[in-house]
Amino acid sequence: MRTATVGAAEAGQRLDRALALLVNDLSRSRLKTLVLAGHVAISGRTIRDPGHCVNVGDEVTVKVPQPTPAAPRPEKIPLAVVYEDADIIVIDKPRGLVVHPAAGNWTGTLVNALVAHCGATLSGIGGVRRPGIVHRLDKDTTGLMVVAKNDHAHRALAAQFADHGRTGPLQRGYYAFVWGAPDRPKGLIDKPIDRHPQARERMTVRSGGREAITLWEILERYPAAAPPTISKPRTIAKRSGSGLPAVASLLDCRLKTGRTHQIRVHLAATGHPLLGDTTYGPGFKTKMTLLSGPAREVLTALSRQALHAYLLTIEHPGSGKEMVFRSELPPDLAKLRMVLRNG
Repeated sequence: MRTATVGAAEAGQRLDRALALLVNDLSRSRLKTLVLAGHVAISGRTIRDPGHCVNVGDEVTVKVPQPTPAAPRPEKIPLAVVYEDADIIVIDKPRGLVVHPAAGNWTGTLVNALVAHCGATLSGIGGVRRPGIVHRLDKDTTGLMVVAKNDHAHRALAAQFADHGRTGPLQRGYYAFVWGAPDRPKGLIDKPIDRHPQARERMTVRSGGREAITLWEILERYPAAAPPTISKPRTIAKRSGSGLPAVASLLDCRLKTGRTHQIRVHLAATGHPLLGDTTYGPGFKTKMTLLSGPAREVLTALSRQALHAYLLTIEHPGSGKEMVFRSELPPDLAKLRMVLRNG
């Protein structure tokens, strides 16, 4: 723990620059990282913006986390292995599993599980904390991931993901349960994505950001629950969306780029955020009243964004063979789909 009081010499400067003057034993880059990670507070209020302007008399507190191991330790965490050979391993990631160690999650990650499962065979190109990792899924997004078990496989897979399927077979398909329903059966979202200027843990659609393209298609529409005065049973056609307005829908989303939180950000930007996404769709909680009682209960219990990576197509880095992997909806999303279908 470091504490300091801003004086006249530091007043009016950026927080990271002022800290570099006040805290002599830490570099400015290290201090900036600590700010972004939420370890710096002014008068008890956490500040995550390194550019925050400090004032005379500000009481600044810097918490320095304990050092972490340089390399992830093996942990016997169960893995749902879909396919494995000498070059790759494809797993079906469960909810709640962070992909690689980072601030706040130094243990209990997919990488820790892979180190235990594969030993020293994982590719080292991604660095000691991301061995074999060529793409990621969010902590609470379920579904298919491929991991490289040697450096040759890592280079080949990384090239495929960088190409985004423009010249090869790479495909990444996601089932996404969203609020409402688009007014067309299919479409394309082409909106640049960048880190949010104030909330650094979030991404946002922003001019000047990195190119981001998502294809989508409606698979199912789910109508709002019928008002209590309606006594006549609704037909299957109405449940599919031709009767009552759709309160939610199931989309098939395909990534043509691979930005952080891309599907979540893009769908929220079009007015159809993911069910259960408290980061990008908190304003849609009021729509819960339009769901049936069972659907409300299931969605409340879900406690995560309703997103599942169901399709992964790659070219095998060794044989060159096109390989297609599919994953069924996990039990929590399968139950959500059932209650939404039933209205």
